[in-house]
Amino acid sequence: MEQQQTAKEHNEPERLYPDLAFNVERMELEFLGCSDIMYRNCSIDGTNRATLIYVDGMCDTHAVDEFVLQPLLEHFRRSTKVNEGREAELKEVFIPTLQIRIVYDTKEVIKAVLRGETVIFTEGNAFAMVASLIKMEKRSIEEATSEKVVRGPRDAFMETLRTNTSLLRRRIRSSKLKLESMTLGSITETDIVIGYMEGIVKESLIKEVRARLQKIQIDGVIHSSNIEEYIEDNVFSPFPQIQNTERPDVAVSSLLEGKVIIITDNTPFVLIVPMTYWSGLQAVDDYTDRFMYATFVRWIRYTFVHTSLLLPSLYVALTTYHLQVVPTPLVVSIAFAREGVPLPAVFEALIMEFIFEGLREAGIRLPQQVGPAVSIAGALVIGQAVVAAGIISTPMVIIVSLTGIASFAFPLYNLGAAYRMLRFPLLIAAGILGFYGIVLFLIMLSVHMVTLKPFGIPYMAPYAPLSMENLNDVLVRAPKYKMRRLMPWLTNGKTERFPKRTK
Repeated sequence: MEQQQTAKEHNEPERLYPDLAFNVERMELEFLGCSDIMYRNCSIDGTNRATLIYVDGMCDTHAVDEFVLQPLLEHFRRSTKVNEGREAELKEVFIPTLQIRIVYDTKEVIKAVLRGETVIFTEGNAFAMVASLIKMEKRSIEEATSEKVVRGPRDAFMETLRTNTSLLRRRIRSSKLKLESMTLGSITETDIVIGYMEGIVKESLIKEVRARLQKIQIDGVIHSSNIEEYIEDNVFSPFPQIQNTERPDVAVSSLLEGKVIIITDNTPFVLIVPMTYWSGLQAVDDYTDRFMYATFVRWIRYTFVHTSLLLPSLYVALTTYHLQVVPTPLVVSIAFAREGVPLPAVFEALIMEFIFEGLREAGIRLPQQVGPAVSIAGALVIGQAVVAAGIISTPMVIIVSLTGIASFAFPLYNLGAAYRMLRFPLLIAAGILGFYGIVLFLIMLSVHMVTLKPFGIPYMAPYAPLSMENLNDVLVRAPKYKMRRLMPWLTNGKTERFPKRTK
């Protein structure tokens, strides 16, 4: 025990001992109070010759009985001597296809048990054998819930790390797909995988991602968003700088574009770095439909996206400061609708936006069976009530309703959340300065977006800086044979992606 204490003080590996009882006692002290840690003894003639340790619920107990316990018992019945130092002989006891490795360090044994592996201690040997017999309950692969498509693959990432990497391997059957493993979290020791395409991605981007991940000092990583806030460039920016997806086809497309993905165990959302503003407005259906229809739908989406930000502010500015630019019949109609309303237009808009966001949040948090019904019924009842009470005018209810509908056009949820948040300061600017406040706010917002460079990549690329040859997948979705060049900021010299069209 004195040697063990000295090793802890000097942060040295704690070696195992040939005494089986001592090694098991040390494990029992380490896992004291852990009722799910199971100990199974392998005894012959009343003498314990080996002890198996595993976590109940994370291990395939039938495989342990068939492939580990029974072969050990047969071996001990045939052997009359203690198996001191016979590593190769003990490994040959088990079925050859079983993954067996030898460890000599107590910490490695503890990590193996907590990963769900089976650890085997034997009498007279200062090492432990680790068998990978992990079997944990997991949900089946289902359709993505946050990124719906009309025409496209129906599988989605799930909480199991190796299942997620296999979904990528099914689509990219190339050794150029590199998947590097590491762990984060001093307590949780969560497995992380960094994925990239060798020969396409820039080496500087890979090194930057590795460096930022290695700098993270945190007790636990519960889901991928814990990592996101540690590695993004500007945490005070309302705009997301790291894309997340639960669709394997989106992750594969990003890999082929020269981006890097980060897969976190126990979470179905994969991070994609770097992210640009325009990639947050592109949907999967843009690349599964014909290019003409995809371009048309993309224009509608862009219109709705920017309508969700600007429409309430424009209405407030027009009705408060710039009635001279509104046609006279419309002015009369608005004035008649606002007759008797005690609040200024800016306060009307702020109140209705606040109520709408509250109803949206309530619909998300409530159970799935009642959430949509409550949010829709609440919107109808409250809207009718405030108009009938003369607190809010009818045009304002229409404006806020259109804004809410437009906000659902965002393909990426966190980009839509940024616009929803920016709507409130823009409303205040419009209520104070009218059109001048809107223009000033948009100028400041544009300057901020242009100066953002997540992982060194311009956020507004390919418009700032301008790259004419990369504009065929921004405002329009050109035919695939026209989109042959990748962004020069991402690729490592290789710019062509699709072959030329053959006639």
